Amino acid sequence: MSMLAHKRALIIGVASKLSIATGIAEAMNREGAELAFTYQNDKLQKRVEACAAGLNNGVGRCFPCDVADDVQIESLARSIRQLWPEGFDILVHAVAYAPREALDGEYVDVTSREAFRIAQDISAYSLTALTHAFKQQLRDGASVLTLSYLGSVLTMPNYNVMGVAKASLEASVRYLARGIGPENKRVNAISAGPIRTLAASGIGDFRNMLEYNASRTPLRRNISTLEVGNAAAFLASDLASGITGQIIYVDAGFNTTAS
Repeated sequence: MSMLAHKRALIIGVASKLSIATGIAEAMNREGAELAFTYQNDKLQKRVEACAAGLNNGVGRCFPCDVADDVQIESLARSIRQLWPEGFDILVHAVAYAPREALDGEYVDVTSREAFRIAQDISAYSLTALTHAFKQQLRDGASVLTLSYLGSVLTMPNYNVMGVAKASLEASVRYLARGIGPENKRVNAISAGPIRTLAASGIGDFRNMLEYNASRTPLRRNISTLEVGNAAAFLASDLASGITGQIIYVDAGFNTTAS
């Protein structure tokens, strides 16, 4: 039996077929999960529906939600309650954003108060807001997953305010895991290596980051969205029932190397 058979997953953060969230959706679909998706706005709706169409016929289970808006989060919670009255099992948070101008140059020079606020709100606080909104709908043994990056603990050129937001996100993972753990619900993050996605295109000099990363990993390559998806499927399954509050690296081993 597939390891996610009879499980239901809400995936927040698909932006295109290249998104890490899409790789996660593909892996979870392969492992038997029933999927639902969100899209941020009308511009992204068709992209998300196109991705969903080939995944467990998920096109009819796409809902609008801008995670910066509590009213939209509440509306999404109502829609998911109607879709799955008995609750669901997996919440995937694959959302991050900072203004482009804050991701090119030295942190001390390009970080405005507004850029800092936006990065924290969308990239970090939204995980807490979504977990709070869906806490009662998540079934026994449920798993909440988010995505981080090594820039949360080490400085990276141009990653800047996003690294600070990812550090906040990782701390949130630990506090959320403590908060919902007594209900037998888990929270973990995957710290993925750099992947050429729509979101990554906003980071200055990203191509050089990819080349440098591939030359330094023990595997001498970068990773794929599906490799992140495979790890996500495992963490969301009952096979990982004892894992919570953790940051799991899927980066071809880059985080272990000094040169």
